[in-house]
Amino acid sequence: MPTDYDFKRLEKQYRRNVLLLGLVILVFVVPNIVIGMRSLLGQSEPANGGAPAALQKATADTTETFNKPDPLPITARGDLADFERTSVELFQRVSPAVVYLNTRSRVYSPFMRRSVEVETGSGSGFFWDDQGHVVTNFHVTRGEAATIVLHDQSQYEARPIGQSPGHDLAVLKIDAPPEKLTGITAGDSAGLLVGQAVFAIGNPFGLSQTLTTGVVSAKSRTIESPSGRTIDDVIQIDAAINPGNSGGPLLDSAGRLIGVNTAIYSPSGASAGVGFAIPVDTVNRVVPEIIATGSFKPADMGIRVNQELSSIAQRQLGIEGVMIYATQSDGPAEQAGLRGVREVRPGVIDAGDIIVAIGKTPIKKLSDLLDALLEFRPGDQVIVTFYRNDEQRQMTVTLQ
Repeated sequence: MPTDYDFKRLEKQYRRNVLLLGLVILVFVVPNIVIGMRSLLGQSEPANGGAPAALQKATADTTETFNKPDPLPITARGDLADFERTSVELFQRVSPAVVYLNTRSRVYSPFMRRSVEVETGSGSGFFWDDQGHVVTNFHVTRGEAATIVLHDQSQYEARPIGQSPGHDLAVLKIDAPPEKLTGITAGDSAGLLVGQAVFAIGNPFGLSQTLTTGVVSAKSRTIESPSGRTIDDVIQIDAAINPGNSGGPLLDSAGRLIGVNTAIYSPSGASAGVGFAIPVDTVNRVVPEIIATGSFKPADMGIRVNQELSSIAQRQLGIEGVMIYATQSDGPAEQAGLRGVREVRPGVIDAGDIIVAIGKTPIKKLSDLLDALLEFRPGDQVIVTFYRNDEQRQMTVTLQ
């Protein structure tokens, strides 16, 4: 049996053998491993202590492969095309008149237990004059105060002046230096042609000072206002109109106001190429009265008309006037005996009455009729001259 001494002697001998084995590995094995690795990597000892030849070649090749190419040469642009120059000049001239609106209202907060002011919407608008009056849609403001952001990003608090929900129009006012108040130039919408170029400036999705272009797609469309009242003679356009464009101006190629962008037809809520604008002829009747009185309360005959039907009647019957398309149930016109388009028997349509005069004012187109009614107030009686089946007649209508 080995003794304790024998274990210690064997332990010392073991340590000595391990140390000797380590020295052998260090001296003979490690250099051979390094040489083998170099052989596998394709390297050899550099001459004169320099970098390996393969590394030198690789460096040289890399430098040649990644030389920086020259930038493309710039070609002179030349003159803008006529249609481009029209768009550029129009935007530069009119855009200072277009503004961005953020509307606010006070609501009760159950958490703070008091009323707080919150942002309720946004939209576009434009300066009507150099007095600081801003025109926009009623559905943008809903009669609330708003912050107006100008084209130079300066901001002003606007106070409501008045509105006409039935026309989806509202007027606000700001106090700003005169040099910031650039009024817009008005055109007319009665003479618009389908296919005519149109330009819309607004703030879709909060992207301020955005210009979109298109054409008049159709005329004499009918849409419903926020109050439920029908707005007739609306302009249909294919210029991109999106949320935030509401209240912005629609312009012709001369930069004149021809409408106020107000609605889109889109199942998704984004532009689908079908937009609508309130015609400037309507805007020009409503806005001045809002500025003067704070509201617009026109006299109404209780009829719906269609300018295209009136144009057909003029061509086929030789009668210049406004054809009644439909009458309001139990409204003033129906009570007086006036009639709209009707089906007298299956497949047979009877034309509506064609109004040619209100009082002593000749009526040749829709704007004539609307202008004539502006001279009256609800409850007034007017003599309406019209044609029915080539026969001229007169009736007294009590306006509502």
